[in-house]
Amino acid sequence: MTPDIQDREMRERIKDYQREEITEYHIYKNLASSVKDANNSEILTRMSHEEKSHYNTWKKYTGEDVGPDKPKIWLYSLMGRILGVTFTIKLMESRENNAIVSYRKLEPFIPEAESIIRQEEDHEAKIISFIDEKRLQYVGSIVLGLNDALVEFTGSLAGFTFALQDPTIIAMVGFIMGIAASLSMGASEYLSQKTDSGGGNPLTAATYTGLAYIVTVVVLILPYLFLPDPFIALLFTLGGALAIIVLFTFYTSVAKDLPFWKRFSEMAILSMGIAAVSFIIGVIVRTAFGV
Repeated sequence: MTPDIQDREMRERIKDYQREEITEYHIYKNLASSVKDANNSEILTRMSHEEKSHYNTWKKYTGEDVGPDKPKIWLYSLMGRILGVTFTIKLMESRENNAIVSYRKLEPFIPEAESIIRQEEDHEAKIISFIDEKRLQYVGSIVLGLNDALVEFTGSLAGFTFALQDPTIIAMVGFIMGIAASLSMGASEYLSQKTDSGGGNPLTAATYTGLAYIVTVVVLILPYLFLPDPFIALLFTLGGALAIIVLFTFYTSVAKDLPFWKRFSEMAILSMGIAAVSFIIGVIVRTAFGV
């Protein structure tokens, strides 16, 4: 039994599915060419062929060719290169879960819909089983540097803000402190990895930890370089800290299948809580020493 092609709404819906499938075909194809691991590339290529076959299935019912969403291809291909294949594909698959719900409504009309649904559901299992990205092996090291910078450095800046009340001096002291702390954190992670039998490269882990720390430091002190009022700068710094927490928590929640809100609330409460305590300490120090 074929769908009533005269039904304009159904026809347009199937054409939308065609566009999604041909778009994902190009995305998977681009990702396959960008990964170095031959096994990963092979499976991504196979997944792209599946998406192309889904496109051809829908085309049988519309009788039309539909072009891909080029901006989406560009965006996801770029994300694959910058944020990694794991994050990009899992983000795509979360959108495909919504498509599966829509496909089920067409099962009474299109026999092939059931096969397409099975293949789409199989993608997630394949992704979990085959992807072994180097950067994800060192997420723990990145979290260490990021979390330490957010918790300790946000608190330090809050204390400096009230104690010193000069944005230039705060930025200068903060940057020196941040460089020293990033080197210290990197060295600590190197020694930790040397004594750990987990198989990670100690130097790579130390580099990820140190870079995560120093990048966070730079983001946090920027407001003090551009704003004359240190208290306004502190507000922007706290906002920047929350933005970093949101972005990184979203990344890890997608790539590592972790709960977003639980991890976000933990990091946010720790960072903001310590910042508040440090601000109070700054008030006490300024008052006690008559600065």
